[in-house]
Amino acid sequence: MRFAVTKVCASGAKARAGLLQIGSSGVETPALLLSTRKGLPAFMSPDLLSSLPLPDSLLLNVCPTHFIEVPPSKTISNIGGLHRMLGLPDHILVAAAGESTECLPSSDATNKFGASFETPAGRKLVKPSDYMELISCLQPNLWASLADEVPAWVNEKRNKTSVERTLRWLDACIALDAASGRNSLGVVVGGSSIEQRKLCATEVSKRNVSGFWIGGFGLGESVEERCSLLNAVTDCLPLEKPRIVSRLGLPEEVLEGVASGIDLFDSTYIYQLTMGGFALIFPIDMVEREMQNGVFDSSAGDSAKINLRATTYR
Repeated sequence: MRFAVTKVCASGAKARAGLLQIGSSGVETPALLLSTRKGLPAFMSPDLLSSLPLPDSLLLNVCPTHFIEVPPSKTISNIGGLHRMLGLPDHILVAAAGESTECLPSSDATNKFGASFETPAGRKLVKPSDYMELISCLQPNLWASLADEVPAWVNEKRNKTSVERTLRWLDACIALDAASGRNSLGVVVGGSSIEQRKLCATEVSKRNVSGFWIGGFGLGESVEERCSLLNAVTDCLPLEKPRIVSRLGLPEEVLEGVASGIDLFDSTYIYQLTMGGFALIFPIDMVEREMQNGVFDSSAGDSAKINLRATTYR
């Protein structure tokens, strides 16, 4: 894997453009990871996936816990990994345990041994050894380490415990995967504590990782907290490695992330809109129409999407 920052904003701003190169596939950043269910985006067959614009549709976010027991991970390994099983040899598969759509971790059920997830085989406590066995069988291009993600309302002591567990599991995951040479992403957590976020980001930066997965967002923090936390994290991360953030998918949230120096976004925005019966329209002249004297006019409502369940479209 190679990543290079190709352009940065002037005047000390953090927003940047880059190029992520994995094998023969290259993707310009900032970019979006397409959320998947067992490797394929929901509501989309492989033939339609191949019709999406390239190279933007090459990035797929895969949740390893989707593959606990169904099908057996050894079966995927015998096939030759997830790329061969899906028939998508040129796509970039990024594996992370904290899948955004349904399989959120349970902070209460997580303990010092591992993180608890709702999986197709029921709720499971996933230990670092179990997780790395899945990674070894799936053979993704990038994998994020196991992490203890906590919601924004937990106390400082729980935030500290979350960071300690995440760092310990990161070391265990790296040790278990040392022989493979796969590209790893260190996970940065810490809840709504700026101090713990900085500590985690600093410590993860000291590890031998290829990039950073910034987790624990979209779990109850306010907009003001989110901006401060994102900036605190990116201030502690090296500039030459890619940064991925999960669960920030609304257009305004993506813009906030770009302004903080984030390169890739794991978003379920499209999935949630589809489940709600909405269609995105994005008129070409939307920005021009809704800018009044340089100010965005939202009084006319949301003109970026339509409700297909409305009687108007029946």
